[in-house]
Amino acid sequence: MASASRRPLKTRSRPAAHAAAAWLARRGVTPNAISVAGVMAAAAAGTCLLLVPGRPAGAQVALLLGAGLLIQLRLASNMLDGLVAVEGGMGTRTGPLFNEVPDRLADLLGLVPAGYAISWVGWGSELGWAAGVLAVLTAYVRLLGGSLGQEQRFTGPMSKPHRMFVLTLACLASAIEVGIASSDFEGVALALGLAVIVVGSAVTFAARLRHISAALPGD
Repeated sequence: MASASRRPLKTRSRPAAHAAAAWLARRGVTPNAISVAGVMAAAAAGTCLLLVPGRPAGAQVALLLGAGLLIQLRLASNMLDGLVAVEGGMGTRTGPLFNEVPDRLADLLGLVPAGYAISWVGWGSELGWAAGVLAVLTAYVRLLGGSLGQEQRFTGPMSKPHRMFVLTLACLASAIEVGIASSDFEGVALALGLAVIVVGSAVTFAARLRHISAALPGD
């Protein structure tokens, strides 16, 4: 049975995921180390995005595709740390901390740099920070519900997997943008992707907060 504090993921039930988790467990790779690896993947993705402006077109495409791949690697790490901890029986006392804190750092390290890669609008960096802060707030309100004795809500419309899907899609679209653009890279697809994440995260935050408020005891 899935824990109420674990995000329900279809990928967690796939044989390939269990095989990867078993392989890591046999080699003594701890869930905490996998969580840290997720942060490193997010930081590498953010670095790729920061390096995009001003590079030759070929390098920009490579960096954008690399960022998309690293974002998915971050998600894979988030899935595997839980599998190794629970199914592999390698949970630790500090596991709950490593399950949450690195994830919030990874949100900021992946989303904020995307804003700095944008020149299409003059407030690209603000857009990146807004996406990062709202991502952290959606996790905060989820944990707040848990601290009040309620079941943690991982619902969207812009939960972590959805945010990372949109950002990955924006990176892939940006690579196409480089190929067809007749001028320097401006980050149109990144800006649109971040805008979707900002709006969706704000709605998610409000929806989770409303559910918590409705479930509080008393009048």
